[in-house]
Amino acid sequence: MIVSCDSTPKTHRSPTLVVAIPVCNEAEHLGRCLEALNSQSSGRIDHILLLLNNCTDSSASIARQFPIHPETCLHVIEQDLPAGFANAGHARRLAMDLACDLAGECGVLMTTDADSEVDSNWVAATLKVMAGGVDVVAGWVELDPIDWGQLPLRLHEDDAKECLYDNLCDEIYARLDPDPCDPWPRHTQNSGASIALTAEVYRRCGGIPAVASGEDRALISALYAVDARIRHAPEVRVSVSGRTVGRAVGGMAETIRRRLTTPDLYLDERLEPALNCAVRALARAELRRLFIGAELDTAPLARRLTISPQILLDQLSSKYFGTAWKTVESLSPQLCRRPVAVSDLPGEMASATKILHGNCVPSGIKEML
Repeated sequence: MIVSCDSTPKTHRSPTLVVAIPVCNEAEHLGRCLEALNSQSSGRIDHILLLLNNCTDSSASIARQFPIHPETCLHVIEQDLPAGFANAGHARRLAMDLACDLAGECGVLMTTDADSEVDSNWVAATLKVMAGGVDVVAGWVELDPIDWGQLPLRLHEDDAKECLYDNLCDEIYARLDPDPCDPWPRHTQNSGASIALTAEVYRRCGGIPAVASGEDRALISALYAVDARIRHAPEVRVSVSGRTVGRAVGGMAETIRRRLTTPDLYLDERLEPALNCAVRALARAELRRLFIGAELDTAPLARRLTISPQILLDQLSSKYFGTAWKTVESLSPQLCRRPVAVSDLPGEMASATKILHGNCVPSGIKEML
């Protein structure tokens, strides 16, 4: 391991802000990534920590020679990870753990990707959202406009339809089980290209789960499980490359490459039929009422979810509502996720629109619960 700090020591003001970035052979993009961080219009970055994972190109040289802002300390860490750990998930976890040590008790952690370019107000916009009383800010990530423009029209059309349905489903959640920390309008992305959180809540959730890929979604899931206050902020923005040969299994590059060859038969695994969205949102809202003690009888919800009332009683003693909901969701046959076939998308859009335009749950859904 090699650690270097390419700026002179300085006096830190609380909270310390650390940006953690996993890097694997990113010589083509790393300079632009650092320049975007270096050119923030306001909001200081105390530390940038680069975790170079098994790099064989000139990424390390580019990082060490980069003229970083004098108030920012740049840490370049090189590691040759063994085969079982040389993956995006482990690299980001290691980078974030090291960043958490730098941040101290009251610091703020941010992470992005080495092929990204954050907006000039990325730090300032994030800190403004956090000042509103949230622990976590998930930013909006989009493809580089030039790369996006080079993709076939078919991919643009498919993406637009999926995004529209995603928004409809999320609005159903927002209406039937409102989250005061994450009000509508919002987005649904949980991308490692733009996540910020307090060091305290990072430690509370146990850090990034030990997964090879999808570590960003896994982190957000772990944060929900400990009742972190999470905001999906459309005003916090980042662009990433639209390459088709990426560094992470299951990442955006792999998805683009796959869809260029063969259209997907199903939507993203997060998405489910509109009716199921309504059922899930209502169940979560009712469990939340039980959890805070507004109601005491668990039998009705247990019957509707086809689980034992004792299971609900046990979960109501959990420290966190998020943990209780995660367990109930995993045990209820009624809450098993069903995929949405692309061919069914028009009908599901119509169903979601009906739910939203009625400004209430359609007749029959409440009875299902």
